[in-house]
This record gives sequence, C-alpha cells and structure tokens, in this order.
Amino acid sequence: MATKEKNIWILLIFILSGLVVGGLLGELASRVDWLWWLSYSQSFGLENPIVLDLSVVKITFALMFKINVASIIGMILSIFIYKKI
Repeated sequence: MATKEKNIWILLIFILSGLVVGGLLGELASRVDWLWWLSYSQSFGLENPIVLDLSVVKITFALMFKINVASIIGMILSIFIYKKI
C-alpha cells in the first residue's frame, strides 16, 4: 500500500493562495454594507525601512503585512482543503 506523501511546499502555496484570495475578497467585501466585518484588518511590519549602505551597493529592506478577517478565513479554508487532498 503506497502512502501519500505530503509536501510542505505545497502546503505553503495553499496557505499563501488562501491569504491572497481572502485578502482580495476582504477588500471587495468592504464595499458591501452587510459584509463590512470581512474587511476589518490589522497592519504590522517595519514602519521605516532599514537601509544598508555599502558605498558600492545600497540595499533597502522593508516588510509590511496587512491581514484581514477574510484572509484568515481563506488561510484556514486552504489548510482544510490541503488536509482533504
């Protein structure tokens, strides 16, 4: 009997796609009166970017996350679908 091997990269792709699709749906839901709660969001990350100046190369690091309720639901749904596959 062959076992089904689950790959961690596929899980990460499922989670990221759930976050992206959920975020888009949350932004669209903000325009509907009775779905406003799906667009409730929180932002976190680096407010000011970190700059690394090496005289020859200048590198700027910045990272900001904006998570809304719909993206959390999308992430949970994608994990559930991954477990069913």
